[in-house]
Amino acid sequence: MFLAQRAARLSHSGLRRPAQSGLNLALGSRAIAVSQAGGAAADAKRLPAAVAAAGLACLAVAAAPSRPGGNGPAGMDTRQDELKKQVGYKAIDDYVRSGMVIGLGTGSTAYFAVERVGQKLASGELKDIVAVPTSKRTKEQAEKLGIPLATLDTHPNLDVAIDGADSVDPSLNLVKGGGGAHFREKIVEAAAKTFVVIIDDSKLCDGLGPHFPIPVEIVPFCHEHTARVVASLPALKGCRPVLRLGSAANNKPDGDQPAVTDNGNYILDLHFTQPIKDAKAAAQQLKNTIGVVEHGFFVGMASVVLIAGKDGISEKRRPKGWWSRL
Repeated sequence: MFLAQRAARLSHSGLRRPAQSGLNLALGSRAIAVSQAGGAAADAKRLPAAVAAAGLACLAVAAAPSRPGGNGPAGMDTRQDELKKQVGYKAIDDYVRSGMVIGLGTGSTAYFAVERVGQKLASGELKDIVAVPTSKRTKEQAEKLGIPLATLDTHPNLDVAIDGADSVDPSLNLVKGGGGAHFREKIVEAAAKTFVVIIDDSKLCDGLGPHFPIPVEIVPFCHEHTARVVASLPALKGCRPVLRLGSAANNKPDGDQPAVTDNGNYILDLHFTQPIKDAKAAAQQLKNTIGVVEHGFFVGMASVVLIAGKDGISEKRRPKGWWSRL
């Protein structure tokens, strides 16, 4: 208990609030500097040897590396990671065949789908696969696994795209973009004949909005003005736009500069306290806003959603012919 309290005091001693803009956007708290871990370790040397060793072990866990596209230290939630692995593998096993052109998503669940493609190519179970990645992170992972890559410029029609989601409502509308890749994800997944969404059951919600902030990629030029316009849109009434700071790969503030996407843009995360009444209208109004590059609403795009839970993997399908690409 003493060590935990001491570590907490050390961690908070270096915190500073970033200056707020004229828009009064909530920018979040400055992330704890890695250098503090060294200070805490030095301080720990003055403790009895056994206690010091325990303190250093705790610091090592806190500094553990994240999985590409993940939301925390690898292994932090073993059950959730296992569910993500199960559903990622099943999507590839059930929906990818030799000779296909496939879209590879981005994020902690899509990571396992990409991993499975690499495994099956290496074993010879899959052949003649061409994949279109949706982010630099996914591209790097696929290259390491030896997956042949292309872009929509040369392969504009995909057989299937497989990706995760941050929220899924009962109508299979999605929120995506927690990893900051929703523009590239959307352009790739809209080009697919079948879009398979892979999630664990924690991503299910009754209504979009409160469950996970809606990411909106915007151009840096006059970004505060764009944020004000977004907040005033009728279908987004009550939203609180927060400029994403630090890494674009997660929506937790881990720096004091605006997060920059693979496309060189900023991200607003729209926070809601009540479910959005009309996701389709919200998506359209954002699409019509000058300064908005792309929003994280994926309305009517999912062909099928695979859901991993304690009782196994279930599947929900959208009625055939229903496709809006919003």
